[in-house]
Amino acid sequence: MSRTPSGRTPPASRTSRPAGRPRADRPGASPGPALPLMRRFLRQEENDTWAVRLLPRVVFGVAALYTVIVLASRSGSSFVAVVATSFLGLALWLMRRRTQLLLALGVSVLAVAFTGYFSAVGDAARRYDDAGATVTGQAAFGYWALAGMALLGAWMVKDHPGRRGVTVVLADVILVIASGVGMFLPEAGVPLGFLGVLAVLALRGGTAKAVTGRARRAFGRVRPGKATEPADS
Repeated sequence: MSRTPSGRTPPASRTSRPAGRPRADRPGASPGPALPLMRRFLRQEENDTWAVRLLPRVVFGVAALYTVIVLASRSGSSFVAVVATSFLGLALWLMRRRTQLLLALGVSVLAVAFTGYFSAVGDAARRYDDAGATVTGQAAFGYWALAGMALLGAWMVKDHPGRRGVTVVLADVILVIASGVGMFLPEAGVPLGFLGVLAVLALRGGTAKAVTGRARRAFGRVRPGKATEPADS
């Protein structure tokens, strides 16, 4: 009988591994992914949806890029406008799934525009009515600060009971109304807008409900309970 040593394995059970070769040198290795994709793109077969859709996208993309470069190279202001529009479009695309934030930002921009316009109209009217009045535009900065306060206040609440974008919309509507009142009563515009924005943030943020609940509990403790009265036996 032939016995194999305990420390050795028989030749048939040994696994022989060839020396490592680069993938490109191995027989039957698939070529790089760029060549088949290029072939698909150039052939434009009707049943290949990827290649058929990619060609018009490339054409329109090159045309859009050329148009943007031509517009930006006209003047310095055009270049700044193109860059700002590109950054705005990129920001909107990144926040495409955050609808409440987009709604709040859009309404805040509109509120800033309307309040600035109303404050400028009010200042111009007071300038023509009174020769000694000066056009300062301080109310516009107050309205813009309140618009930022509404935007930040809606997102500062950790557990907001409602939709944050709707809260900003309500606060900005009240702010625009207050700026309209400020056209006729300039001393009351900014304070009225501040109280309105604060009230909306308190009501929509749950602060008013929490204060009401605490007040009810406090009055319940102070009020004598009917259970403490001696019952007739």
